[in-house]
Amino acid sequence: MASYFTNYFQILCSCVLIALLSNLCVSEAQDYPPVAEGLSLTFYDTSCPDLEATVRKQLEEEFTQDIGQAAGLLRLHFHDCFVQGCDASVLLDGSASGPGDTEQDAPPNLTLRAKAFEIVDKIRGLVHELCGAVVSCADIVALSARDSIVLSGGPDYKVPLGRRDGLSFATRNDTLANLPPPFANASSILSALANKSLDATDTVALSGAHTIGKAHCSSFTDRLYPQDPTMDETFATDLIGICPENSTVDGTTDQDFRSPDDFDNKYYVNLVNRQGLFTSDQDLFTDSTTSDIVTSFANNQTLFFEKFVIAMLKMGQMGVVTGTDGEIRTNCSAKNSDTTLLSTLVDVAGELNY
Repeated sequence: MASYFTNYFQILCSCVLIALLSNLCVSEAQDYPPVAEGLSLTFYDTSCPDLEATVRKQLEEEFTQDIGQAAGLLRLHFHDCFVQGCDASVLLDGSASGPGDTEQDAPPNLTLRAKAFEIVDKIRGLVHELCGAVVSCADIVALSARDSIVLSGGPDYKVPLGRRDGLSFATRNDTLANLPPPFANASSILSALANKSLDATDTVALSGAHTIGKAHCSSFTDRLYPQDPTMDETFATDLIGICPENSTVDGTTDQDFRSPDDFDNKYYVNLVNRQGLFTSDQDLFTDSTTSDIVTSFANNQTLFFEKFVIAMLKMGQMGVVTGTDGEIRTNCSAKNSDTTLLSTLVDVAGELNY
């Protein structure tokens, strides 16, 4: 009889443990945003099964030469998605209304890395050669951002795919209205991102992308001259040496001086120690709405990674073009109609011996 109750107790405990683990798994799964209509985790399994391996292999080669390009590709994805959705509009040269009114020429995008654009189009060429023109530039940007995180030491995750490339140019004003500047405070950033269905935790998590990459002096010298009292004095002194007042050269410095090339939670450690570069960074710790989130991420890298993935999945599905809308660009910097027109003009010029 004793043996019977012992076995029964062990079975009961096992069932309870399984139930708890099952509930935990369900709970965690429920945290992830639903896949947007038209996207799928298996979208290219048949049409381009080696897509993700091709992207990652090329980025491994690129980052062996310059790991700094990881930050450039991640930033490209951010700047694409926040302006009229993740439709690769930021890659387009030109505009609908004429010179000077382009998405790329808007101040927030002037520091996007030219090399990042080149890498995306290089990958597009490799993928289209492998599978035909079935993969969009928008999907390549999304995959490149994910792999930039992973290859820098950050979390891996599945990217819903099936985006098509948009047909609309974004204007300079569109860009300015949708990309919060580095001098924005926490309340204005929270408000701007709330309009895109991103909450306070998403906002703080996405800001953690600043754990890699560099920043231009012009983005934070307003905090040095005069010195912002919320900035650590030793940190400010170091920055003054890098960014002298009235300098004609717009220098750069690491956004995370503790581990500049590693995707980790040191960005938040910096904020807790009043060593954030931008107002938009440091104010996340100063503001009561977000300070506890910053502290939790500084203390728990696993938690940061979990929340960052959720926020990236939300952001990466904003305003996507799917189905029969949009197109699959054969050149990431031009709509297919513009590419065809240019090719025709070149052919005609050749026939006329111009």
